Amino acid sequence: MSFPTKPQVVPARAEFSSGPCPKRPGYDLAEIAKIAFLGRSHRAAGPKAQIKNVIDMIASTLAVPEGYRVGIVPASDTGAYEMAMWSMLGARPVDMLVWESFGKGWATDAVKQLKLDDCRVIEADYGLLPDLSTVRMDADICFTWNGTTSGVRVPDGDWIADDRAGLTFCDATSAVYAQDMPWEKLDVTTFSFQKVMGGEGAHGVLILSPRAVERLESYTPDRPLPKIFRLTKGGKLIDGIFTGATINTPSMLAIADAQDALTWIAGQGGAAGTQKRAGANFAALQAWVDRTDWVENLAIDPATRSNTSVCLKVADPEIAAMDDAAQQAFTKKMVKMLDAEGAAYDIGGYRDAPAGLRIWCGATVNTADIEALTPWLDWAFHTAKADS
Repeated sequence: MSFPTKPQVVPARAEFSSGPCPKRPGYDLAEIAKIAFLGRSHRAAGPKAQIKNVIDMIASTLAVPEGYRVGIVPASDTGAYEMAMWSMLGARPVDMLVWESFGKGWATDAVKQLKLDDCRVIEADYGLLPDLSTVRMDADICFTWNGTTSGVRVPDGDWIADDRAGLTFCDATSAVYAQDMPWEKLDVTTFSFQKVMGGEGAHGVLILSPRAVERLESYTPDRPLPKIFRLTKGGKLIDGIFTGATINTPSMLAIADAQDALTWIAGQGGAAGTQKRAGANFAALQAWVDRTDWVENLAIDPATRSNTSVCLKVADPEIAAMDDAAQQAFTKKMVKMLDAEGAAYDIGGYRDAPAGLRIWCGATVNTADIEALTPWLDWAFHTAKADS
């Protein structure tokens, strides 16, 4: 059997994890330490100003509209999305859109934990989007913009009505800074430092439209709210969350790291520049997929393919005919081989997703490293198949 020889050149940076994601090019932890308020109270003037600066830089680099509020909250994107759900859902009907594991988790919470009365779950298999035309515009809509575990994204916001009565709750953690966000369509948007920014974990970002603020100040849910979920006090938005006075103690090292990431993003021209970088990375990887017969993009419709968390499946007939456990074992073998060679780290598909590979193509990755990776993918596949 003939198959490619082992490539001689590995990517300069072999980090292709979908979370935490690769650091920006030229990252230097020693430089972060120089600007970090280590051992200081986050309530002190300097540290608080740095937190507020990170908030302002997020608003600026994402071109968040005037009147929207940007805050830093605990527990990464999960914490941001959960606090929004628990604080605001229940005022009107809810449609939960599910096409990957995180969306499924939000739907489970809505149905089994919040026990919402009028809650529809509109679901699609991995690789597909649900029928967006069935969404009720008098309902609140909860969805992931970019399915991190499926590699499937909504193509745009055209399916969301401008005159909707409900709010949109958008988990955008692997979409911001890589895909265009139509803010006029989004009322609650969440993400985390450690995805497209390439920052550190533990903190989430919550962006609220004026309509979302109005909901918070006019609706009191009939459920107990833990302290870290509370966004209002006395019927008014807690302003400190959006001006640097975080709910609980943040990591000032993570805050300094986020400031560094945002400075780099601003140097790329903000979100417009980082979108171009992610687009170039995806184009390089997809071009290889298109000319390679053993692999396919898990996302069937090209218009819905993620340009960040790109999910691939093995299309080779012999491997595709295996049962799921055998396919999982095969792809894990490929992943282990690539890791051992220092060619690619952490590119196995998500544990709940179909067997396959997941390669991060966000803005902090260099296109040259994607191009250097693809010969290694060919080598790993053919070597693993020959050993099967």
